[in-house]
Amino acid sequence: MAENFIMVSQQVIILFLLIGVGFLCGKTKLLNENAAKKMTDLVLYIVTPCVMINAFQREFNSDMLLNLGITALCSTLIMTGSIFAVNIIVKDKDIARRKVLRFGTVFSNCGFMSLPLQSAILGKDGVFYGSVFVAVFNIIIWTYGLFSMSGRKSDLSVKKLLLNPGVLGVIAGLLLFLMSVELPSVLASPVEYLANLNTPVPMIIIGFYLAGANLKKVFSDKWAYVSMSLRLIFIPILSIFAMYACGVRGDILVSCAIASCAPVAAATTMFATKFKADVELSVGLVSATTLLSVATMPIIISAAMALS
Repeated sequence: MAENFIMVSQQVIILFLLIGVGFLCGKTKLLNENAAKKMTDLVLYIVTPCVMINAFQREFNSDMLLNLGITALCSTLIMTGSIFAVNIIVKDKDIARRKVLRFGTVFSNCGFMSLPLQSAILGKDGVFYGSVFVAVFNIIIWTYGLFSMSGRKSDLSVKKLLLNPGVLGVIAGLLLFLMSVELPSVLASPVEYLANLNTPVPMIIIGFYLAGANLKKVFSDKWAYVSMSLRLIFIPILSIFAMYACGVRGDILVSCAIASCAPVAAATTMFATKFKADVELSVGLVSATTLLSVATMPIIISAAMALS
């Protein structure tokens, strides 16, 4: 347990040093809002699909296919269970605030924060399973997440869902895996190079937004504490014990634990901005949980590794 804690802590500290670079870029105005948005687009539309395709570049194995199904089921149950819990617990009277609090509690930063950790701790298998979690995340965020923020069923779109870069990347990678197709090096190398950007670039983006966050306000907000406690502690702990009780072990348990204990998704701010919810609260939640996760993630992940 102690060795696992030290190893995970080192990996989290590495990510936070990269976040520090983004923080300095924000404070010194080396990056501005427009540059951060363009970098986010680069990660979402180019880097993330390459991460998915690169993770699925392996010979077909029926055991791995079964594990993918188990991971997809675990991911779905973790997020649907979170939705059920927040709708019972989070009762802020302000609708704009309530939307952000519930959304941020349900959706973790399983792409930006989790995939780099899954890669560092579990290797390619970790990213393999982590990619499935991200795919389920994208499906739920563009259905329930979209509806919960907008309040309009008319905003739901099968086209938007299917053309989501994260989902497209998983579909492409899964097809290559099922057919045991190995990309030629002239294609595989650029895909791998772009996939490797998934660690530094998202961390710099998070650091940039952290530089402009009003942390004092979020740390004096009762409902923000409820949301952050659920996101960083209670949801991941309950998820780990539920998976363990159902016989889930090994890399699947650890990979899902990493994804479930990540801080509030950066997409919370994107959706809050688009649908005129409480943007300031969303930035505060993302930033505060990112800072707090340096303490919570090593404990939870090392506990999951001990159980696996």
